[in-house]
Amino acid sequence: MTFKYLNKLTTATIIAFTLSGCASTPLDQDRSEQLFFGGPILTMEGMTPTYAEALLVKDGKIIFVGSKKQAEHLANSNVQSIDLKNKTLLPSFIDAHSHVNMVGFHQMVANLYPAPDGQVSDIDSLVQVLSQWKKQNPQVIQTMGGWILGNGYDDAQLSEQRHPTATDLDRVSKDQPVMILHQSGHLASVNHKALALLNINQNTENPSGGIIRRETNSNVPNGVLEESALFTAIGSIFKDVPLQVMFEIARKGLDAYVKNGFTTVQEGRADQGTTEMWQALAKQNQLPIDVVSYPDITTSQEYMLKQGSSRQYDHHFRIGGVKISLDGSPQGKTAWLTQAYKIPPEGKDKNYKGYPAIKDDQQVDQYINVAFKHGWQVLAHANGDAAIDQFIGAVKDATAKQGKVDRRSVLIHSQTIRDDQLDQLKALDIIPSFFSLHTYYWGDWHRQQTLGETRAAHISPTATALKKNLIFTEHHDAPVVPPHSMMMLDATVNRVTRSDYVLGADERISPYLALKSMTDWAAYQYFEDQYKGTLKQGKLADLVILDKNPLTVPSREIKKIKVLATYKEGKLIYQQ
Repeated sequence: MTFKYLNKLTTATIIAFTLSGCASTPLDQDRSEQLFFGGPILTMEGMTPTYAEALLVKDGKIIFVGSKKQAEHLANSNVQSIDLKNKTLLPSFIDAHSHVNMVGFHQMVANLYPAPDGQVSDIDSLVQVLSQWKKQNPQVIQTMGGWILGNGYDDAQLSEQRHPTATDLDRVSKDQPVMILHQSGHLASVNHKALALLNINQNTENPSGGIIRRETNSNVPNGVLEESALFTAIGSIFKDVPLQVMFEIARKGLDAYVKNGFTTVQEGRADQGTTEMWQALAKQNQLPIDVVSYPDITTSQEYMLKQGSSRQYDHHFRIGGVKISLDGSPQGKTAWLTQAYKIPPEGKDKNYKGYPAIKDDQQVDQYINVAFKHGWQVLAHANGDAAIDQFIGAVKDATAKQGKVDRRSVLIHSQTIRDDQLDQLKALDIIPSFFSLHTYYWGDWHRQQTLGETRAAHISPTATALKKNLIFTEHHDAPVVPPHSMMMLDATVNRVTRSDYVLGADERISPYLALKSMTDWAAYQYFEDQYKGTLKQGKLADLVILDKNPLTVPSREIKKIKVLATYKEGKLIYQQ
């Protein structure tokens, strides 16, 4: 989800707004050199763990990795000595896919996440949390055009195991519009006032690539919006949001990542307005970390033809390429599968397999061909194996027309990918980016509701990918789930569901290789492996300090590890 209408930025407004509150106030660092020592320094070089005694940084870059004695010999007399005190230093984390602006949005609206990220367990508690937020945040509601907003509800975790309806949300307000976003980001529920303002009624047809759910045996909308029906509604809400609010959202989004050790973040499926916002903040030196934007090729093709992409940052910002979305989410039962869902959503028959975001394969082929022709890296959202087939076909077609070069196309989510599709990704140099946090957040739901035991055990098949000599990345898709780096690592290593069930034991991998997917391989995905992802002489000093070593603690303790400090190019930007 993105904000589509932020196209006019004033320099005065941008200058007035600063991101000085990002995460923490950096310590005074007049000295240009830092010497790190006194704890495990995990370089992430190679396929097996390698440690160093010391790391020497100068002017934001690593100038030496090795023995403490030699580092001290190379250091100048004014070096800042940083004793790790047995804490662990490693390269900072690289966000392989998320929506940083929407993470900031989540910080401003009602938190409707279930445990462990929120308190909503049923529709009554959802109404209570939303009503309480309404009372406490009249100013936010006013700036949002009078809308009462919440994010993160999950029908899989509600005791009723259904979506809240317009009638349910009327309990929050009948006079003000209410919209709550599903945790997947692919569905939403609104009240009757919102339906009226959005001009959605019994005569409104389903938009292409979306569904307006209806009351049983009726054409009357029940308040639940899927896919493109949701995105159109979101656009109408945010078109008049003040610039100052947009900038505050951006700041809050960056905060959440920095606190979790990320120094490179993604604005996935961006629009022109959001991209220009980040670009404007960058030009005013307001970005403490690197932001990479991927505009939606289906809505921003003309903009991309004028703007293009770049491998070089300009004040910590660049356009990395384009995004295309080919289906929905498996937890929301909108992902496009080749086999039917175990239990179809309400109103669908037993043969329901989800649906594509773009029905016409030829149209998808054309989008990918344009991207390849202009050298834009492509990120493709595809959860279901049918959507993955569609993307593979489009890449084959575009490669045949434009030739085979190093493009590093990325298959985002890849949840239900088949083994034969992994082979095709290898042949086409497509990088799968997995969402292994599904094993925790929706693993039980996938077993019982969406996929069944066999298919559910194979979601995010990291071990199989490794056996096929595929590198991959891991992501959290925030705000679908919060950008908790250690939770992401834990899920990749352990694959434990909410009920403590190990989902797909054969797909578990070592903590070290899981870390590779968040550092070294993620840098490769971004074409940034020459200066990010490992601790090596000449690379940027993008660093994170953890209170424990993920390679030596019991695997079930990984999620409890805390981020103590984050450095961007040698500058301390967060400290717990």
